[in-house]
Amino acid sequence: MTRLAALPLCLMIAAPALAQEAPLPPGMEVIEVIDGWQTPSGERIAALRIALDQGWKTYWRSPGDAGIPPSFNFTDSRNVAAVEMHWPAPEVFDQNGLRSVGYHDELILPLEITPADPSQPVALSADLELGICHDVCVPVSLEVSKDLQGPGAPNETIRAAMTAQPRPIEGGARCTVEPIADGMRVTARIDLPADQARDAFLELRSTPMWVSDAVAQRDGDTLIAMAEFVPENAKPFALDQNDLRITVLSERGALEINGCPN
Repeated sequence: MTRLAALPLCLMIAAPALAQEAPLPPGMEVIEVIDGWQTPSGERIAALRIALDQGWKTYWRSPGDAGIPPSFNFTDSRNVAAVEMHWPAPEVFDQNGLRSVGYHDELILPLEITPADPSQPVALSADLELGICHDVCVPVSLEVSKDLQGPGAPNETIRAAMTAQPRPIEGGARCTVEPIADGMRVTARIDLPADQARDAFLELRSTPMWVSDAVAQRDGDTLIAMAEFVPENAKPFALDQNDLRITVLSERGALEINGCPN
C-alpha cells in the first residue's frame, strides 16, 4: 500500500498577501487573498489564489496516492469564528504510474468566513502546507494574510470558482463497510451511467485521514468504487456512513454525494 511518495525538498516561505517581500519557491508565481464581499447574513466571501508557473500543479483536498495533502490553519486570524472552503472540481493526473488529483497552473479557492462579530473587520491569517509539482513534488509552507472590511463587492473570479464546485445530488449511492488490519474498507455502488461517472473519490467530511485511491469497475449503469480509510492509529474504527462524501468526475462535469447508507 503506497501512502505518500518520497519528498526531496522542503521550503519554508512567508508570503504576504499584497506584496511578496520574500521569494516564492520555484514553480510558484503568486500566493494572495482575493477580497470579495459580505453577505446579508454577515459572512465574508474571499478566496485564496495560488498561481503557478506553466506546467506546475497543486493538489485537491484528497490528493490521491501520489499527492501531498494540503493543510490550512486559520487560528491566527482575528474576528473569525469559522472558515469553510469551497473546492472547485479537480483534475486527475498520472504521476509515475500513480494517480494524483488537483489543479494545473492556478487554484482559486473560495473561502466563506463567519466573523465572530459581523459588524467588525476580519483580519484573516492563513498558514498553508501544500505541495506543488512538476518533475518533482515540493512540500511548501506559506503564510498569507489580509484585512477584510466594509461591504466589498461581488468578484467574478470568486463567483466562477464557486460555480465550478461539484454539483450536489441526493442519494444515488449505496455503501458497505468492513474492517481491515489498519482501518476500514468502503465499497460504494454509484448509480450513474458511464458518461456521467468516470472517477470516484471517497472521503470523510469531518474526520480527515489517509484514504487510498478508489479501485473502480463498472456493472452496467453502476460504478463500483472501493477505497481504504486508515486513521493515525492504523486500527479499525466506527466509520459514520452519513459522514462519507463521494466526488464523481466525468466529461459531463463533477458531482458530489453526501452520505452513503447501506
